[in-house]
Amino acid sequence: MTSDGSFDAVPIRIAVAGNPNSGKTTVFNNLTGLRAKVGNYPGVTVEKREGFLRGTPHSLLDLPGTYSLSARSPDEELARDVLLGRVPGTTRPDAVLLVIDASNLERNLYLASQVLEFGMPVVIACNMMDAAAARGQFIDCAALSRELGVPVIGTVAATGEGLDAVRDALLRARSLPPPPPRSWKLPEPMEEAARDAAAVMEASGVVPARSVRGGAVLWLMDYLAGDAASRRSAERFLTRLQPAHAKALRGAADRLLEAMADSAAAAVEARYEWISGVAARVVRQRSPQDRHDFGPTSAREPTETLTDRIDRILTHRVLGLGFFAGVMFLLFLSIFSWAEPLMGLIEAGQGALAAFVTDRMTDGPLRSLLTDGVIAGVGAVVIFFPQICILFFCLALLEDSGYMARAAFLMDRLMSRVGLHGKSFIPLLSSYACAIPGIMATRTIEDRRDRFTTILIAPLMSCSARLPVYIILIAAVFGDRIWLKAGVMFGLYALGTVTAMLLALLFKKTLFAGPRPAFILELPSYHVPRVGALLRSTWDRSKLFLTNAGTVIFCVSVIVWALSYFPHYAESELPPDARTRIAAASDNAAREQILAAEQLKASYIGHLGHLIEPAIAPLGYDWRLGIGLLSSFMAREVFVSVMGITFAVGESDESSVDLRRQLQAAAWPDGRLVLTAPAGVGLMVFYVFACQCISTLAVVKKETQSWRWPIFMFAYMSVLAYAAALAVYQIGSRL
Repeated sequence: MTSDGSFDAVPIRIAVAGNPNSGKTTVFNNLTGLRAKVGNYPGVTVEKREGFLRGTPHSLLDLPGTYSLSARSPDEELARDVLLGRVPGTTRPDAVLLVIDASNLERNLYLASQVLEFGMPVVIACNMMDAAAARGQFIDCAALSRELGVPVIGTVAATGEGLDAVRDALLRARSLPPPPPRSWKLPEPMEEAARDAAAVMEASGVVPARSVRGGAVLWLMDYLAGDAASRRSAERFLTRLQPAHAKALRGAADRLLEAMADSAAAAVEARYEWISGVAARVVRQRSPQDRHDFGPTSAREPTETLTDRIDRILTHRVLGLGFFAGVMFLLFLSIFSWAEPLMGLIEAGQGALAAFVTDRMTDGPLRSLLTDGVIAGVGAVVIFFPQICILFFCLALLEDSGYMARAAFLMDRLMSRVGLHGKSFIPLLSSYACAIPGIMATRTIEDRRDRFTTILIAPLMSCSARLPVYIILIAAVFGDRIWLKAGVMFGLYALGTVTAMLLALLFKKTLFAGPRPAFILELPSYHVPRVGALLRSTWDRSKLFLTNAGTVIFCVSVIVWALSYFPHYAESELPPDARTRIAAASDNAAREQILAAEQLKASYIGHLGHLIEPAIAPLGYDWRLGIGLLSSFMAREVFVSVMGITFAVGESDESSVDLRRQLQAAAWPDGRLVLTAPAGVGLMVFYVFACQCISTLAVVKKETQSWRWPIFMFAYMSVLAYAAALAVYQIGSRL
C-alpha cells in the first residue's frame, strides 16, 4: 500500500503455506472471503485453490499442506516447486504467508526454516494461539519475530482474531526485506557441498538467485535420501540442467557422500537443534500478565486437554469402533435417503423437460437426439449430483472436525491385513455411494502403491447405480420372498467387498509390491467446523466432479443414442412379422413400445447385440440381454430402461411389475426360458464385477495421469465378471 492509502499499481502473488491441520485453509478462506477458484495443477491431481486478498488486486495461492519441502510426497514436491517457480502455468510467488500451529511450534518451525531459506519476503501467522493458551503456553510473537527476522502475528483463524493484522502485513509484503541468512550451522562437509551446489544452481539459471542456498540444501537431502520418491525428484531436477551443470551437481553430492555417510540425517538434526533453541526462548508458561485474549489464562499446563478426553472414547479399541460404526451408518443413511427427494425432483424435471420438447417438436431424429441423447445424457450426470454433494459435505464435516484422522487410525489395523493403508478406508466407503468421489478421495493417500491399489478396487464396492439392476433382477428371479431377496442383496454387496480385499492383497504382492510404509498420522485437535467453509468446500468439489465427469458422460450418451437410433426405418419398412405385432397392439402406448423394440432390434446396437450373442450365450443371455449389457456400459442403471424398450413394456423402473413378468417369460426360440435362476444370479454377479461406468474410467485416467490404469481396470473387471458369471451359470445349470 502506498503512502496515500491506495494499493500498489502492480498486484503481487502470495503463496499460503503451512503444515496440515495448522488452520492454513481457514486463514486462506477468511482472507479471500471464501471466494476461491478451484482446479488442479497441470500434470498432477493435487488441488489448486486461488483467490484474491479481500478488497485488493493481490492474489493468494493455497499450497498443499505439508510438513516439509522435501520430496517424499507429491504435495511436498509441488509446494517446493511452486515456491521455486518450476510449475508450468503457475507464476512464482512474490511473497509467502506461512501459517504455523502455535500449540505445536517446534514441529511447524521445521517447515518455516526451509521456507525462510528461499529468500522471499515472508509473513508468519502464528495460528491456534487459543489452543496454546489452553495448554498453559504463551508464545511471544515479538520474540519469535526477532529470532526469525520476519513479521510474526498471533491469530485464531476460527474466530478471525488477528487476521486483519495479517492482511495489513501482506499489503506491505513487497517492501519487506528478505529473511536474514540462516543462523544454524550444518556440518562442515555439508556446508561445503551446499556452497558448491548453490554456485552450480545459480550458474544454471534454473533456480532464482535468492533461493539457491535453500534449494541446494534441499536437493542434496533429496539426492542422498533413502526413500525412492526423494531420489526420483532429485534426478528429475538434473534433467532440467545442461549436462555440465548436472555433472557438477552430482559431483558435489558424491563428495559429500564420501565425507559423510548420513548427511541428510545430520542436516535434519542441525535444523531441529536450532529450532529447540528458538522455542525455548519464545515459549513459556502462560501467566495472567501475558495480555492477549487468545483464551483462558492458566498459570500451569493442564494435564489433559478436551481433545485428550474425547480421544479416550473415540480412539478406544471397542468404544471407538462402536462410535465409528454409528458415524458410518449415518453417512450411509444420508447418502441413500436424504438425497432421494432431490434426486426425485431432478428426475421429474428431466421428464418434464423431455415431455415439453416432445410436445413441441415433430417426431424425427432431432427430437430424439434432444430427448433421448442430450436430456437423458445430462440427466445421467445431474441425477446423482445430490448424492455427490451430501457425500462431500459429510466428508468435509468429518475432516474439518478432526474426526477423519481418527477413522483412519481405527481402520488401519484391519486394512493392513490386506496390505492397504488406514487412509484407504474412507475412499472405499465413499465408493458405496459412487466410485467417482471415492476415487477422487484417494488423493489423501501419500504412498503411490497404496493409492493406486485403492483406485483399482474402489469400483468393486457396489455403488448406488447398481441398485436398480439388483432390485429388478432379484425380483424377477426370486419373486416376492422378502427375506430371500434381502439375503441376496446383502450377498451381492458382501461379494464385491470381499473380492476387493482379496484383489488388494494380490495387487500389493504383484503390481505394487514393496515395503508397507509406516502409518504416521497426526491426530489434530477437535474443532467446530464453520458452516460457510463446509458449504464452499462441498460446492467446489461437487462442481469439479460435475464438470470433469459430466463432459465424458454427455458425449457417450449421444454416441449410444446414435447407435440405438440409426438406421431408422418407417413402420412400412419393418419385416412383416413386426408389422403384424404392431397392428395387433391393444392401444397406442403398446403400439409405440412394440415399434420402439423393433427399431432397437434393427439399429446398429441391435445388430451388435446379435453379433455378440454367441459370446454371451454360454452365460445364458440372449441378444436382448446383450443389448442391455452394451447400453449399460455408460451407466449401469441404463440396463432397466433398455430392458423396458427391448421387452416392449410401458414405463420401466426397478419396481415395474410388467418388466419383471416379461423378464420371467422371456424365452429362446426353442421355448426355453432365458432368465433362469442360474442365468439371473450370474447376471447379478456380472454386474457386481463389471466396470460399466465410463465416467469412472475417465476419473481414473485423470487421477492416474495415464490411460494404462483405466484400461487395465476395465480389462481385469470385465474378465472377472465374465468368468464369474460363466461359472455361476454353468455350475448352476448342472445342479
